[in-house]
Amino acid sequence: MENHQESTFMTTHFNPASCPSPSALRVAASRALHQLLDTQRVFDDPFAIGILGAATAAQLMLDPDAHNDVTARSMRAGMVARSRFAEDRVLRAIAAGVQQYVIVGAGLDTWALRHAQTLPSVQVFELDQPAMQQWKQQMLLANGWRLHPRLHWVPVDLREQAALQDPQRLGWSRSSPSVISMLGVLVYLHQHEVAHSLQRLRALPAGSVLVLDYRLEDQCLPPLERSMMQFTGQMMAAGGEPWLSAHTPDGMRQLLAEAGFTVEEDLGPQELNTRYFARRRDGLQIAGGGFRYLSAIKH
Repeated sequence: MENHQESTFMTTHFNPASCPSPSALRVAASRALHQLLDTQRVFDDPFAIGILGAATAAQLMLDPDAHNDVTARSMRAGMVARSRFAEDRVLRAIAAGVQQYVIVGAGLDTWALRHAQTLPSVQVFELDQPAMQQWKQQMLLANGWRLHPRLHWVPVDLREQAALQDPQRLGWSRSSPSVISMLGVLVYLHQHEVAHSLQRLRALPAGSVLVLDYRLEDQCLPPLERSMMQFTGQMMAAGGEPWLSAHTPDGMRQLLAEAGFTVEEDLGPQELNTRYFARRRDGLQIAGGGFRYLSAIKH
């Protein structure tokens, strides 16, 4: 999820042009800046800086404060809260016996690196565009990092109707529950593609868990936030990654119910700030409610 503060990274000297997915690099940069700037961390990631590649990592390390204005801090808060929210739910699912973790639109996610030694028995499937996966693999090789022993790369175009139709074709088992994350994905799909993507998960067995984020429809936002989201949407479109869908909480709940999932949590900035950023002296928090984070379980 690239929230309305993402424009900060478009108007500074930060240049994501080398990465096939500029939004994936910006999100990863937010996680990296959290390691560099915030002493009270919500999300620890020792690989967050190196995964950016040497040039971008060096640029951020030379002057991290160049990306620490009010809007950049809000974006950073949103990204680390999203990662923490998702991974807390992933770990609870694994603790309950789930042994398959599917990361849809994995981008520069580092879960497989961080848990290679502690959770080696978990099957990890990273789904993304082939060009993005090749770029990420180059970053892993350049750093000499040891990969998760059960990491599977699944090149896929998520806009294809058959992309998630058959989980077994993609390498993970139909017969065992999975935990699936779809972060920063749905907003780049058309409304009908979102519905199709969720319907493709109907084949998963009971006990499977889904974590995702989605953009709120403009009508759900107060006027100022609506204007900010519309402006950032225009910036995203100009950068070649337009936002294509938005939902109401009731609408998203209905889509998930039709796919066999029951919503557990559907959180906006107020709940997330209370959970992850309370009593911080640096004032790090999410400003603006354009995106929500959700977890659901298959019944």
